[in-house]
Amino acid sequence: RPGRAPSSRVAWLLVMLAVPALGMLAYLFFGETNIGRRRAERYKEIQDYIRLGARRQAEVVEAGPDKASDDLQHLFRYVEAVCGFLPVRGNSARLMDSSEAAIDAMVADIDAARAHVHLLFYIWLDDNIGSRRMIKSRHWQRMEEAGVKLTRALPIHNPLLHPVRGRIDLRNHRKIVVIDNQVTYCGSQNCADAAFEVKKKYAPWVDLVVRFEGPIALENQALFISDWMAHRKEDLRPILDEVQPSPPEGGILAQVIGTGPTIHADTMPEIFSLLFHTARDELVLTTPYYVPTEAMQAAICTTARRGVDTTLIVPARNDSWIVAAASRSYYADLLAAGVKIYEYPHGLLHAKSLVLDGRAALIGSANLDRRSFELNYENNILLEDVALTTALRERQQSYIDASLAVDPAQVAQWHFGRRLWYNTVAMLGPVF
Repeated sequence: RPGRAPSSRVAWLLVMLAVPALGMLAYLFFGETNIGRRRAERYKEIQDYIRLGARRQAEVVEAGPDKASDDLQHLFRYVEAVCGFLPVRGNSARLMDSSEAAIDAMVADIDAARAHVHLLFYIWLDDNIGSRRMIKSRHWQRMEEAGVKLTRALPIHNPLLHPVRGRIDLRNHRKIVVIDNQVTYCGSQNCADAAFEVKKKYAPWVDLVVRFEGPIALENQALFISDWMAHRKEDLRPILDEVQPSPPEGGILAQVIGTGPTIHADTMPEIFSLLFHTARDELVLTTPYYVPTEAMQAAICTTARRGVDTTLIVPARNDSWIVAAASRSYYADLLAAGVKIYEYPHGLLHAKSLVLDGRAALIGSANLDRRSFELNYENNILLEDVALTTALRERQQSYIDASLAVDPAQVAQWHFGRRLWYNTVAMLGPVF
């Protein structure tokens, strides 16, 4: 497959050499990032429409595409080139205080909706049930009876047909709420409270969500519509052409980033690497899963060596033992480069955030791991605004204050078996 990293090729070869029959069968189901020809064509058609829509929207906003600061423009230009969305001003935003506050705000906005409410979540929980059981529950039936249009993203159906139809474990990992083309939410939170009963022993899940008002909502709307139309024969694109009120001058500069298997394969790792290299004073990251590409690991180490105050915050206990082991295999190199690592012990730190020099930030659904880079459909927002970035940085600091710093001396003393285990899992990371 074009674009596959050498480490991924080596990992698959090792599996097939070790267990030939099982390894080849596994490759048929999990080796290729294939979503199926028809669905891929639908995504491409909608993506082309989004690119045209972004240009039309820029014409509506009289000044055309808004400009970032000179030293940040390359970040927004990259996103425009790959994803098609333009940076837009005229937005206001509020960082939600907690998961409960985010749900309450969403409910209030839904109650106030006048035209349309669109929601997409990777996980739906209610009364201790998960997404798959939710679809078979009375709640799903009641929504249907009330007139709510419902669909499932990337359903499995018959697993034996997936080598033909597409890879079985591709996921739509996005979390999108859009109301009346005016209000949208972006962050890490699923449709669940912090107790997260399905994986209660890791609770509470600590998430980060921002509520936006303004033109950025229309870009999230386009992303939602692209997912909807990839699964249902219902054309929602006219919603994007509805007349919008003129946004106020100034405000937050923001840009939606929609990534996935049908978009440029290296979009997310390239965006992260660009952000790392752009940092001049401080770079702070929170992620539940840290399994970077070789280029990303080199970029973050280089950032710290340049004298940038670089901090990585991860959960002390992870719901994935594979990711936990792989993540720790990178600790020694990060610490040697000067990266400060903190492990958050009070639940599963699920927030995905990056704050750059107190001026720019990235929030959304994407983790710093290979699944988010190669297999998942993700949504993020890149933004430039001192006030919102300051609020995000303060939230990150609250995580740091509650965390335990990883001691380089203790990592250096890890016994051979432990290091061997971490490195073996990391080497096979591309397979998982």
